[in-house]
Amino acid sequence: MVLRLTKYRPPLNFSLFFLLTFLISGRPTYGTVECLPMPREKTTERIELFQGTLDLLILRTLRWGPKHGYGIAKFIEQTSSGAFQVDHGSLYPALQRLQQEGWIKANWGVSTTKRRAKFYALTASGRKQLVAGQSHWKRFISAFAAILQTDRPAPEEK
Repeated sequence: MVLRLTKYRPPLNFSLFFLLTFLISGRPTYGTVECLPMPREKTTERIELFQGTLDLLILRTLRWGPKHGYGIAKFIEQTSSGAFQVDHGSLYPALQRLQQEGWIKANWGVSTTKRRAKFYALTASGRKQLVAGQSHWKRFISAFAAILQTDRPAPEEK
């Protein structure tokens, strides 16, 4: 799967979309990050992720220390068992956006292959954003799972 940033205008009733993007990024947005199927042995259904999801994945990846862009993409791919292959066209704009927010910082260094690379690291405000983002996603997932697992219809209003 490749994450691609696309322009998307949600329908008029987009309160859930607005709420999620605001909770994750701290600001409203009209973009989504989509996972598109890549040619592989197995075909999987298209998975759509809200913008901010990639940001949270990057922040989580950098929790264990500085990494360069390729290292971040490989970490996400490996830890998701290949479900997400982060496209450079999505990764580097996200890294730039996170830098502008002050959640990560970048320094030039030398990679393990002896090449010059930009290494990204979490800042103190990035750690706070990671904790807040994880908390919001955990609450969302818990509420969503509760709805999916219910075996009874909702009570009727009088």
